[in-house]
This record gives sequence, structure tokens and C-alpha cells, in this order.
Amino acid sequence: MKKMKFAIVALMLVAVTGCNETKTEVKGEEKTEVSSAHFDPKGKGASKYTIEKWEEQKNKLPFEDKRDFDEQRKGFIAAPDYREIKDKDGKVVWNIGSYDYLLKEGEDYKSIHPSLQRQAILNMNYGLYKVADGIYQVRGFDLANITFVKGDTGWIVMDPLTSPETSSAALKFVNEQLGERPVVAVIYSHSHADHFGGARGVVDEKDVKSGKVKVIAPVGFMEHAVSENLATGNAMNRRLFFQYGVLLPSDPHGHVDQSIGKNISKGQVGLVAPNVTVSKHIENMTVDGVKMVFQNTPGTEAPSEMNTYFPETKTFWAAENITATIHNIYTLRGALVRDALLWSKNIDQALYMFGQDAEVMMASHTWPRFGNDRIQEVMRDQRDTYANLNNGVLNLANKGVTINEVHNEYEVPESLQNKWSARSYHGSVEHNSRAVINRYLGYWDANPATLIPLSPSDSAPLYVEMMGGSKEIIKKGQELYDAGKYKLAQEILNKLVYAEPENQEAKDLLADVFEQIGYQQESPSVRNSFLEGAYELRNGIPTGGSVDTTGPDFIKGMETESWIDFLSIRLNSKKIGDTKFVANLKTPDNNEEYIVELNNSTLTTIKGFQHKGPTFTITVDRKDLNPVLMGQKTIEQLIEEGIAKSTGDISAIKKVRESLDTFEKGFEILPGTKK
Repeated sequence: MKKMKFAIVALMLVAVTGCNETKTEVKGEEKTEVSSAHFDPKGKGASKYTIEKWEEQKNKLPFEDKRDFDEQRKGFIAAPDYREIKDKDGKVVWNIGSYDYLLKEGEDYKSIHPSLQRQAILNMNYGLYKVADGIYQVRGFDLANITFVKGDTGWIVMDPLTSPETSSAALKFVNEQLGERPVVAVIYSHSHADHFGGARGVVDEKDVKSGKVKVIAPVGFMEHAVSENLATGNAMNRRLFFQYGVLLPSDPHGHVDQSIGKNISKGQVGLVAPNVTVSKHIENMTVDGVKMVFQNTPGTEAPSEMNTYFPETKTFWAAENITATIHNIYTLRGALVRDALLWSKNIDQALYMFGQDAEVMMASHTWPRFGNDRIQEVMRDQRDTYANLNNGVLNLANKGVTINEVHNEYEVPESLQNKWSARSYHGSVEHNSRAVINRYLGYWDANPATLIPLSPSDSAPLYVEMMGGSKEIIKKGQELYDAGKYKLAQEILNKLVYAEPENQEAKDLLADVFEQIGYQQESPSVRNSFLEGAYELRNGIPTGGSVDTTGPDFIKGMETESWIDFLSIRLNSKKIGDTKFVANLKTPDNNEEYIVELNNSTLTTIKGFQHKGPTFTITVDRKDLNPVLMGQKTIEQLIEEGIAKSTGDISAIKKVRESLDTFEKGFEILPGTKK
């Protein structure tokens, strides 16, 4: 009855949300997409060339393999009667219902790559599922899954989502369905916010500090959870608009999926520090009567990450190392390039340590795999895909193929192309192949002409002049667009937009080009990037809510040295001029000491040292620095209040503060989009 109820509710929601009807009309040789509505007045449907690409992929890929759908449905218990999750102020932080257009039976959207539409439908999991005896998952409440393991006295919660609103809703739903139980432990698989940000929705930090509740994390977790986005956090959040399409509407012409889940919830990300660290490479632990084996896998999908095996139920938790997609070696939002070969080797080790016996394999995203043969198949396919990416790209590099060519040369072996679990949704073959070369050889292609290139806005006017001006470029760009030669059109129109940022005709035509390229992408990260680019060229930079990783939990968890390093990034060298000082900083409550030096318009710091003749010395407890880190108070105010002590001349602190840049959240990426 519960399954039937969910199906009826889903169909009703599709009806009331007014999903865009899309069909294809064939007129002789012409094929055009006819859509009842596009979210953007300037937007267009799939062109005949995009439809031809769609049909090619539809006929080429193994759609007859339905095993993922069987596994996705297996173990379903119940779904809630709501499709939105709101915060205490009534703001919607999660809305799975906005994607209900994907549930319309038999609807093929030509503006969505057929493989991506398949993945997007699979990620419409919503509700509570039994994975194995005593192990349950709530899916579809956030980008990630939240897993509940039944211990002797309570729940062990694995990866408590991005936002406390979504994690608390999941816990409430589990208790309603399976009986009320307290949370006795939380496990973080790795240091990305969608796996720990909702911890406050399932535990009280006081219980963690007292030791009543265990919070278990891999070695290096706190360092990387706080620092990974710190130095370039503003740029990453802006680029997130592109990779994740966080402000694109859920629509067949807009946001469809994020490959590992639908999208990120928009609540206040928190951080409850772990009180138990898994420090050994392989570590056995019993938590509330449940036996676990942890496998630390640093430097794979995250700099701090671990897999977990439950020997009593033969269940392997693959964290985010093995999901229903090939992941990012280079993340488009911006991150250090990952090691594809190391990733492959860690999967290989898991295969021979746990995969020989496992009967269930679940992960922090997507859906589980069942049966030992199936598990070993998926593990081997993903192991081989990452290894071949590394080895195949380096094979080409050693033959002279450069970073600017490899994405057009490297191909995944055909045997893997026909495996759904080896398709590149979260990553893409194109940007991952370039990342491998960047990791080993760097960004330069060894052509001196590209070693010290002009900025695009400086070189573009020459190109425009040599091509005969804007009218000729637009004319040729339109011809190329009409012929379906979108990448060639992109090449010349991009030059024109850089040369003439206010030329809206040029921006609109480039947006049309970007849109068709986006529709053709299997990877939602790449699709979103082109569609967000199209939106911004047409309408300017959007504003709206996004995930927030700047809350007080991150400030409290930040190392003092990391904060000073971030101040160093914000310091404007021209503003600070020739100001100089050497300062000692002491934080007695955690027994830390620093030298902070301003010299050559550069702020540096080193931990564990004190200068013999400082310009000034500041002594303040680390806990009392938090208001300064959050910009609520100044060091001088702490001194006036007696919270901090100082000796020497501290006048230079004010000069430093006045010389700090405040980074604009909505900076321009594409020319002429800042309104």
C-alpha cells in the first residue's frame, strides 16, 4: 500500500507542477524540439543537430540493462507525504518535488542527454530503504544519502547530509517508521560538507563533548573540512553556480540532476568536531555492539576519506569512492587535482579485502548493489576506469599529445563504455583527461606562444579586427550555429564577447551556442556549466540562496594559522605599502605561539616560534579570537575589554585591517554579465 501511495502521489505532483511537455516534430529532413515553455524567454529547445546526437546515443548505449532500476527500488519501505523541507523560518531548503517532471512515464526530453535522463530518474529515490539487516538509508533528502545502522542501544548515523533541516527530517522519518531510538554515534565518511554539514540535526554538541555520543571521522578530517575551501572559498562558491547549477531552475532545459544526487540543500552548514579519529590504514572498531572495519583512503575522492565494512552483514560502505558514476579527477568548482591511479589502487585493495565476501555494497550517494558477483563487477569496472584514465592519458602524453588536445584524443575502452557504472556523470572524460596531464605535467602545452599569453580581453580586439568586425563574426557565427557546428561558433563568438562585452546580440548568440552544447552533455557538471553560462550571457549574474559554509562552526574549527594565512590572501599589497612589523601572538588556552611578520607588503606566519625583539605582542585565548575571526570585533576592542593583552606599538594592526580586500560573491566570469 505504501509503495502504491507513493506512486500515486508522485503522479499527482507531476500533474500539478505543470511539467513542460516536449515532443519532436519531423518535417522532411528537419527535426526540431517543440516545447510548451522554456524557463528563459530567450531560451530555445533542442536543435535538429542536438536531437540527432540524442538519437545516436539512445541507439548506442545499453538501455536494455535494467539492473540499476531493480537495485534502486530494492528494500523500499516508505516515503513521506511531503516533497519539500523547510527551515524554522519557512524557507525551502530542499525540494525533491521540483524534479517530478522526470517521473512522467515515457517522456523523453531531447534537451537532456538520454544517459543523463536515465541517471536523473534513478536519482529520484525518495524515502526509507532497507539495505541489509539493521542497516537503512534515507535517500532523496539531500545530495547525499544518510545511513542508519541499528546498534544495541540506538542509531549509528553515517553521513548526516548537508543541512540540519534535512538530516533532522530524515531522523524523524526513520523513527516514525522503525521506532524511536536515540543517536549514539555519527560517522563521517569524508571531509566534504554534504557528508557532515547536517550533524546538528541529529546530535547535540554537548553530548559529543561529554563523550555520550561518538563522532567518528578519518584522520585529517578537521583540517580538510575547514581548510579545503578556505583559501579560494569565494571563487569556489561562485564557480559552484556553474558546476552545480545551483540557481538554474529544475527544468528539462535547466537543472536535471547532479549525477550523485539531485542537488545540494540550501541550509546552514554546520560542523560538529569528531571525538574519535580513525588513524590507522585499516582499523577495527565496535560501536554500540556493531563490528566495523575502516579503510582509510586519503587522497582519493577527498583528501580525508574512509570506507567501512560490516563483517556481520557482509555489507561494504564505499563512501564516495564507488558510486554509480565515474567521479571528478578535477572538480570544476575548483580543488586540487586528484590522483586517478591512487584512487584505482584503493578500490583494488577494497576489492580484495572486502569485495570477495561482500553481499551488499552501499555508498554515500546513489543506490546500493546486491550480490557478490554484481559487487565485484562494479568494483572492477570502476577500478579499471580510473586506472585506464591515468595510464591511457599518460600514454598519449608520452607521444606528444598536449593538455589542449588530449580531451579530443583519449577514449575510454569500449568494454567500459558499455557499463553504466563506468559512465562519467559527475566527472567527464574531457575534463578528467586534461586533469591527469595537469597533475603530472602542469597546464603548459610546451608551445612558447602559450607560455605568457595575452589576457582574453586584450587579445580579442585584434581577432575581431582581423575577422572584419562584429557584423561579420555574428553573420559567420549564425551560419555555424545553423549548421550545428557549435564549437566552431563558440570559438569566434567568445572572442567577440570579450572584445565587446556590451554587445548583447553577440552574447545572445553565444548563449544559444552554449545551450545546445549543454543539452548534448552526459555529465551534469559540464551541462550545468554551459547552461549557466547561457543564462548569465542573456540575463546577467543571478542572485539567490545557495549552500552556506561560512557559519560559526567553521570559524571555531579553523586553525589560527589558517586564519592568518587567509588574511594574507585578503591583504592588498598596494594598500599596505611599506608598512612593516614583527609580532608575537600567544593563545594560552591551547598552548600555541606564532610569529606574524609583515614585510615586503606580505603577511607571513609561522607556528611554534617567538621573536626575541617583536614590534608588539598579543596574548589572547583562542576561544576569544572567534569574534575577531567572524568580523564581529577587533583585536583593539578585545584589548580595551581586558580580554586580550598587548605590549609594544600595535598601531599597524589598524593599517592591516584597512588594507584587507572584501571579496565580491558575485564577481563576473563571462564578459558583460555584471549588471
